Amino acid sequence: MKQTQISDLIKGKANELGLVDCAILPVSFLKEEKDRFTSWLNDGMHGEMGYMVRNVGKRLDPGQLFENGKTIIVVLQNYYPKTTQADDVAPVVSKYAYGIDYHFVLKEKLKRLLTFIDNKIAPCSGRPFVDSAPVLERAWARRAGLGWIGKHSNLISLEHGSFFFIGELIIDIELPYDNPKPVTDHCGRCTKCIDACPTKAIVADRVVDARKCISYQTIEVRGELDKSLEGQFENRVFGCDICQDVCPWNLKSEPHNEPAFEPHPKLLELKKEDWENMDRPLFNELFMNSAVKRAGFSGLKRNLKFIGHG
Repeated sequence: MKQTQISDLIKGKANELGLVDCAILPVSFLKEEKDRFTSWLNDGMHGEMGYMVRNVGKRLDPGQLFENGKTIIVVLQNYYPKTTQADDVAPVVSKYAYGIDYHFVLKEKLKRLLTFIDNKIAPCSGRPFVDSAPVLERAWARRAGLGWIGKHSNLISLEHGSFFFIGELIIDIELPYDNPKPVTDHCGRCTKCIDACPTKAIVADRVVDARKCISYQTIEVRGELDKSLEGQFENRVFGCDICQDVCPWNLKSEPHNEPAFEPHPKLLELKKEDWENMDRPLFNELFMNSAVKRAGFSGLKRNLKFIGHG
C-alpha cells in the first residue's frame, strides 16, 4: 500500500467517525513549548490544579506516556450546538457540557480509529488521550497545522473556529507522517477576547491566569470560590464561553452532527426559577452522563449561590 493511501485511509476513517480534522505526526519532544509552560507553572497560574505540576516531563514528551510510542494522531471534534439555552436570565452552562461527557465520546472514537489501523493498515497497539492525561493538546494541534493559538489561549481553526475538542492517539508503529506548515496567526490587532473576559483572566497575550478564569473557578476549585471575583461571573454556573463567543473566527462555526452531544431535552428549557430550585433528582436526570457531574450536585449549588441564584 502506498504511503498516501495509508494516510487517506486513516483520515477517511476519522471523517467517517465524525471528526472534523486529523493529522499524523511523529512523537517528539515539545522543546519550544517547554519555557512557556514551565514559566506559567512557576507563576502559580495553574492554581489548585496540582496535576498540572505532576508529570511535566510526560507533558512535554508524549513518548513517555505509551511504551514504544512512535506516532501521534491528532483529531478535532466539533461541539458547537444547534441551539442554546432559551431563558436569557437563567444560569449558563458551557456549550461543551450540553451532552454526554466528551471524554467518553471522543475516547471511544479514538479506540475505533485504533482498531481500524490495527485491522486495515498494520498490527499495532495504542492509547487514546482526551484531556485527562498529561498531554499538551493545543501544542500538538498547533504543531499538526490544525490551527493557531489565539489570544485567549485556545486553538483556532481557519475552517472551524474554536468550538471543538482535541484528542490524540499514540501508537507503536510508524505511519506516513504529514509535513504540516504552521498556521499563520490570524488574530491580528483584535483583542475582543481579552476585552470581554469579565474577570480579566487573560493577563497577557495568550496567557490565562487560571485562578481568575470562570471555568477554573466553577469546575476545578473544590472549596469556596474567590470572593474577590463575586459579581463578575455574568451568570456562568459551569464553565465559560465568553472569550470564544466574541471571537470573530467563531462566526463560521457550524453545528455539530454528533448525537451524543445533543442536550437533555429539559436542559435548554430550564428557567431561572428551575435552576434556583434544582434538587438532586433533577440534577441527576440532567447531568448523570454530562461533564457537569465533575462539579457534582454540591458544587453546582455552590456555584448557583455564588452567582446569586442559590
